[in-house]
Amino acid sequence: MSKKKRKSYSREFKMEAVGMITKKGYSIAEASRNLGIDYSVLRRWRTQLADDPNNAFPGKGKLKAPDEDLHRLKHKLERVTEESDILKKALAYFAEDQK
Repeated sequence: MSKKKRKSYSREFKMEAVGMITKKGYSIAEASRNLGIDYSVLRRWRTQLADDPNNAFPGKGKLKAPDEDLHRLKHKLERVTEESDILKKALAYFAEDQK
């Protein structure tokens, strides 16, 4: 079974594709046929750009700035929680050893 390679589009291409809908008056179906992109993909790009124009289409594997901060803080919390658990176990071990 062969795997299809996923197509990747630049931010500029996505902006121009959405611009065809918003500025030039094309319908999503028309623009998607002309560009050879699936209807749902173009609709999602339009929604992403409308929701957050400055952070839309951050790039390959990159998260939007607020999402990146949340991701970083979650990892930090996991690490601190693990360290706390280790210290609790060590405290219990040494407290038991003193008896």
